[in-house]
Amino acid sequence: MDRINTLRQWLHTQLPGDHSLSDPIGDASSRRYFRVLLADGSSRMVMDAPPDRNDLTPFVQVAALLQPALRVPRVLAQDLQQGFLLLDDLGEVDLQMALAATDEAGAEVLYRWVIASLVSLQRDVPVASLPSYSAEIMVEDLNRFAEWYADRHLGKPLAGEDLAIWERSRALLVARAQMQGKVAIHFDFHSRNLIVTGSRQTGLDERVGVIDFQDARVGPICYDLASLLKDMYVQWPEDFRLDLAVRYWEAARQAGLPVPAAFDDFYAQFEIMGVFRQIRTLGTFARLAHRDGKQRYIDDMPVAVAYLRETCARYTELHPLYKLLNRLTDFVPGVGYTF
Repeated sequence: MDRINTLRQWLHTQLPGDHSLSDPIGDASSRRYFRVLLADGSSRMVMDAPPDRNDLTPFVQVAALLQPALRVPRVLAQDLQQGFLLLDDLGEVDLQMALAATDEAGAEVLYRWVIASLVSLQRDVPVASLPSYSAEIMVEDLNRFAEWYADRHLGKPLAGEDLAIWERSRALLVARAQMQGKVAIHFDFHSRNLIVTGSRQTGLDERVGVIDFQDARVGPICYDLASLLKDMYVQWPEDFRLDLAVRYWEAARQAGLPVPAAFDDFYAQFEIMGVFRQIRTLGTFARLAHRDGKQRYIDDMPVAVAYLRETCARYTELHPLYKLLNRLTDFVPGVGYTF
């Protein structure tokens, strides 16, 4: 309560006059967001990030870096010592909500706009001042799968041959990721971090808003696309995802981005990156559930497992990981096909 009172006092220094503060919005780890409603009917967003657990400097720096290329909230006022930021309000409707309110044709329009924003991010954002998603950090990220998902969540610590299979699979995923072309990546480019407004009838701003970008870095070109098309919160049939992947690949080639000249090669890179992303996600969700008490993330784990089974069953080099995952989850597969 004391922190809320401090936040209200700071807001009154930045926004003289009447305004109201919403309940906390979303789930942003140790950060909290609130919508500030002003007397004239307009709104702002305020971020509350306790400085003992957050450094707001990357958010402010990345916001300035992304501003020319993407529709991101401007930082209107800041108090880094207290951990407060006053931001533009990009809107209340995220891509997940917008997709739920439309049909497949409308979804295709929305995804085209999102893909255009992704290409702008990769083409137009300078990478010199962004940190690198190095192989060492990738290994640390993937290790959460063994520590938090297999051991803490499933109660099946990896040992013996299973541990050897995991270590070989992890090395394969990191090596494949490091072989991809490098661009600026958002690092959490999914439907809940993309903001749209209006409707197809009233008109939409084609520049989809992008939030939660403070972890942006230089990394594999397929990372954000895998986050988008193999979304934890919105699932589509594979033929729809394939069509969107083709659209992205064509736009990326036209923009001169470092994607393979053959779509088959590109799609294999995308698939491997999806496996990397889902392995990392399972570890992260397990840690959020068991360390941070956010049990709701357990409900999203089956989606990640389903994506993993779909892809790992398809590629010979991923079969050991597929069999390991099945043993961990007590899953008996049916007939599969290998490419």
